[in-house]
Amino acid sequence: MRRILLGAAMAAMLAGSGVAPAFAQGNPFQPLVYVNDSAVTRYELEQRIRFLQILRAPDGDRASAEQALIDDRLRIFTADQMGITASDAQIDAGLAEFAGRANLGVEEFVRALSQAGVEQQTFRDFIAAGVVWREVLRQRIVPQVRVSDAEVDQELQRVIETPRITHIALSELIIPAPPGQEAQAMGLAESLVQSVRSEADFAAAARRYSATPSAEDSGRLPWMPLENLPPSLRPIILSMSAGQISQPLSVEGAVVLFFLRDTRGSLRPGAKEQVLDYVRFRLASTADANRIAALSDTCADLFVHARGLPPEQIQRQTLSQSQIPAGDAIRLASLDDNETSVINLGGTADLLMLCSRQPALLAGTAQKPPVAVTAEGEEATAPDPNAVPDREEMRNQIFSRKVGQAADNYLAELRANAIIRRP
Repeated sequence: MRRILLGAAMAAMLAGSGVAPAFAQGNPFQPLVYVNDSAVTRYELEQRIRFLQILRAPDGDRASAEQALIDDRLRIFTADQMGITASDAQIDAGLAEFAGRANLGVEEFVRALSQAGVEQQTFRDFIAAGVVWREVLRQRIVPQVRVSDAEVDQELQRVIETPRITHIALSELIIPAPPGQEAQAMGLAESLVQSVRSEADFAAAARRYSATPSAEDSGRLPWMPLENLPPSLRPIILSMSAGQISQPLSVEGAVVLFFLRDTRGSLRPGAKEQVLDYVRFRLASTADANRIAALSDTCADLFVHARGLPPEQIQRQTLSQSQIPAGDAIRLASLDDNETSVINLGGTADLLMLCSRQPALLAGTAQKPPVAVTAEGEEATAPDPNAVPDREEMRNQIFSRKVGQAADNYLAELRANAIIRRP
């Protein structure tokens, strides 16, 4: 819900920010906006702006920072109405968890913020609003969110049918950041992130600012396998779309920008193979087959009409395409779920109904990952890059996404119903 750039890079950004706070002129405690009679002051806004800038948040401008404070007021107001408060222990845990994302302790993190002009209370207020809001969501939103098996199947099928990126075409821009000039280099990189809108823009910037030989070729690097990238960089590149510039990355002595020109990929092995669940129902005539087909909406309905008949007259099978007789496979190929086809056998007729079709990987027919042996001689499952995500893992991802969407909608509703005014 709150988008903030976190991780190891945060520590370097904190250490190298070197920017003194710049407060607007006038009374720092002047109310700028009231949210249900709770004032947001000029001082709070300046502090939040500085805090977000230090974190290199993409929404660190003045308008976004003010909206974030308004939303925090709404979160706290709602929590108060529900009798929810944040204990010192909960806030301290939140502070530690947040600072830990930068591989820092709370005292180190607070000290770095203080050196950049951000008060500890600003950090604490930020965490406290998040703590109570999570409890609001736990009580009000989470019990209403459900994830069906069909949603899990649909998302798994999307994953299976989406090519895995194997090769990438990148352009690079390396801005030198010698000791004492880290902030200037980061500032230039951030301005480029805001101004670059195309490969041509990035190429021009690379030729002008990049300090590597690739600058002569507009920063263009040759196509390379994704696995050639450092493991820490792969998730960053995979999160980008073709034609997108990365956020600035701090490395020793430089700030790095990447532009993703294009990608190549391939489907997982077996992704094109299908498993079909279908029913074959033998009847006395095509007229009987057509009549029953018209009365049946699902495969289960066919078995209602087959009551009292010998079991060999109706069979339901789940087979891979290669196992289905060619004649049936051809007819099933044109059917959607719960559609039928009648085959005239000259005196009798077969009614075929497709119950469902799904990728073989989703049906669980894929081979198990190879078994590796650890240094201690114990068997361990080797990571399989072609493996389909675990169903529960996918269910949790969908659940988190739905909770996030519901939380955003709820916050928008709170904004619409709040009394927000300026003095």
